[in-house]
Amino acid sequence: MLRVHFTPEDLGRIRVAPGPDFLWEISNSVQTLQRRDGERVFGAWRRWVRPRLSASPRLLSPLLPPRGYSPDFLTPTAGDRATLQAAVDTLMSTPRPRLRTDLTHLAATLQLPGWVNSLAGGDAEALRQLGEALRTYQQEALAPYWQRVHAHIDADRALRLRGLLDGGTEGLLAGLGPQFRWRPPVLEVAYPVDQQLRLQGRGIVLQPSFFCWPTPITLADGDLPPVLVYPIHHAEDWAGPAPARPAGDAGPLGPLLGRTRARLLRATCTGCSTVEAARLLDVTHPAVSQHLNVLRAAGLVATVREAGRSIHVATAEGRALLAAAGRAKR
Repeated sequence: MLRVHFTPEDLGRIRVAPGPDFLWEISNSVQTLQRRDGERVFGAWRRWVRPRLSASPRLLSPLLPPRGYSPDFLTPTAGDRATLQAAVDTLMSTPRPRLRTDLTHLAATLQLPGWVNSLAGGDAEALRQLGEALRTYQQEALAPYWQRVHAHIDADRALRLRGLLDGGTEGLLAGLGPQFRWRPPVLEVAYPVDQQLRLQGRGIVLQPSFFCWPTPITLADGDLPPVLVYPIHHAEDWAGPAPARPAGDAGPLGPLLGRTRARLLRATCTGCSTVEAARLLDVTHPAVSQHLNVLRAAGLVATVREAGRSIHVATAEGRALLAAAGRAKR
């Protein structure tokens, strides 16, 4: 059990991360790739990725075992993480004491290859190889699915916003999922070990993660800026291939012309359920579902289920299309 202790000041300093974090998704997915559970959610992705990985990304497996401790420096909480390269640059500037502390902790439970000793000492070549492994892994294992990862996390953020609007900060914390229990002023989290995290006025970042599995994750060192990474809901077919289009088809954007779909796409910018969309557009539920199927096939809307209802959220591509349409009218 992980117990996160909040002060009144911490309740006002909770932030939901604005999108997927490159290094958390890499770390979590390397671990998930080595596991056998979660077959329904990750089985198709594992089968696709495993034969395609080149040698370089395989350096990551010893640092990220499927269970237990993984080094905090692989998911830095400070620095620029807006792009993969910026995140890797931040990681590669990790101070040597942090490298040695984290890797010594890892070596206490695992038999590690010899190059990890060089990495623990801050060896420039070992760091370069690690950076290359991270970039190559992202390109080979995650980049083909990154649009879907981003869309699912956008949808989760919309759910968190609803929890905040309906129940305030406590509603946000209580709605994170069955692995969380809010017992003010402590958030209890299902966790493989007993750990206490005292925020002491620092606040906390809630980081939704596509590949976090099966329990939430936090950093081992409680003195680092607090972050709580949690699993999100997945569409069951997220790893499936894109549907084939008949010859001569104008592409997924072809069927999008029409006032109703444009209004529906605009409604999903803040997230809406099927019932809410039908009421807003004054159309039947089956009609809304048909329009949403077209929007999803075009990659403009993502749908997640929570508490027995479907929530539809515009993806980054959907919002960009609306923004472009708005600019064209000026």
